[in-house]
Amino acid sequence: MQALRRSTPFDLPVKILQFGQGNFMRGFFDWQIDLLNERSGLNAGVVVVRPRGGSASPLLDVQDGLFTTVVRGLDEAGQPVSTVRTISCVQREIDPASMYGDYLALASLPELRFIVSNTTEAGIATNDSDAFDAAPPSSFPAKLARLLFDRYAYFEGDRTKGVVLLPCELIEQNGPALKAAVLHFARLWQLDAGFADWLDNACVFCSTLVDRIVTGYPQDAAAIEAQLGYQDQFLVAAEYYYLFVIEGPASLADELKLAGADLNILLVDDITPYKKRKVGILNGGHTALVPVALLAGLETVGDAVNDAQVGAWLADTLAQEIIPALPLPQDELQQFARDVLLRFRNPYIQHRLASIALNSWSKFAARIAPQLLRYVELHGRLPQRLVLALAATMRLYRGDVIALSDDAASLAWFSQGWADADAGRLTLPELAQGWLAQERVWGRDMNAVPGLAPAVAAALQDIASQGMRGALQAV
Repeated sequence: MQALRRSTPFDLPVKILQFGQGNFMRGFFDWQIDLLNERSGLNAGVVVVRPRGGSASPLLDVQDGLFTTVVRGLDEAGQPVSTVRTISCVQREIDPASMYGDYLALASLPELRFIVSNTTEAGIATNDSDAFDAAPPSSFPAKLARLLFDRYAYFEGDRTKGVVLLPCELIEQNGPALKAAVLHFARLWQLDAGFADWLDNACVFCSTLVDRIVTGYPQDAAAIEAQLGYQDQFLVAAEYYYLFVIEGPASLADELKLAGADLNILLVDDITPYKKRKVGILNGGHTALVPVALLAGLETVGDAVNDAQVGAWLADTLAQEIIPALPLPQDELQQFARDVLLRFRNPYIQHRLASIALNSWSKFAARIAPQLLRYVELHGRLPQRLVLALAATMRLYRGDVIALSDDAASLAWFSQGWADADAGRLTLPELAQGWLAQERVWGRDMNAVPGLAPAVAAALQDIASQGMRGALQAV
């Protein structure tokens, strides 16, 4: 079987630089650019840049930049769908560690307009050790700062040669964060003051929200390749659902040719509501579900959502306790929740509960505690299902269900706390009060919430005496 290669020459002008060659960017961003090229005539070629050196994996160039996406899941009606697409927008891939001259030459591309990145949350970080003449600098922001300065210098500060930056790292205000990192190196390197002015007036640093599960190289790749008739070492599988939200000027809609493309790309003035929706419902739903489902004897998200008892509990938790506490239009939230439950049921993705139980307490504090507190504020009573999720998380941290991964202080506290409780030195109410008092976790003493500690202790007792399914029945 032959490898995937081009039958026609490269013919797209390079309008986009993409920092990040991983599965997510190929199954999310490149997939959308390829559809924009086809549906609305964006006519944009992409050059992929590796943000960090040291990887021995082959460049996309070995397949002429081509790769295949397999999109599988449940559509809006809950019906299984599976589509295959060969992505052809990538023109080449550059590793600055061994191709630094080629990398810097990208600064002079006349039609370059967009720079997108996905370098993990730790990618937008600064240091004082990367030098201007390093070949290359170690950090992504330093590499980017050098490229942008070279573009500024090559075009003599021409403001029509500025770029739109779309960082996709999962951090708050990723646009301003990336701009601040670039300016850090401009100051460190004592660059021409006009460069900072060019960044302010010629470039646009947009915050973004990205949402799609991209699982990477599929387990059934051999069967897919047999159907396709070629080998593809960069084959990537993704779920059906996707969302790309960009906080930026309205003019970007014309530049990206979004009209008529029928893609779930939203250009907005304020990204905050969309982040609250995702964190509260998608991430919050995951975080609430995991301990309850694990203690109920389930192993995957799909198993949990399809379980009559646990699935109904999650749907009720979203509808009755999380959504009412979010300050957003309720009809939009209900639709988003329906989409989330369809995504959780995706039969093509076996998302193990244990793998998303990592750092459950920091996730609970960030994703669920705000909704719990808001619910109390609105209704004057505790949300029983979220209280049960909190108690289930505490029970999970007894450490006898799965291997735990969290910060050392939290693991040490629960190790001692459960040992004392099991030995009779600590009652369940005292255990609950002690944990709720951990201000380093919650940012406040949660014992101040009326009735919370006794309710958590009662839920812990229900789990202990009746099992998780008995506790669910009681709720």
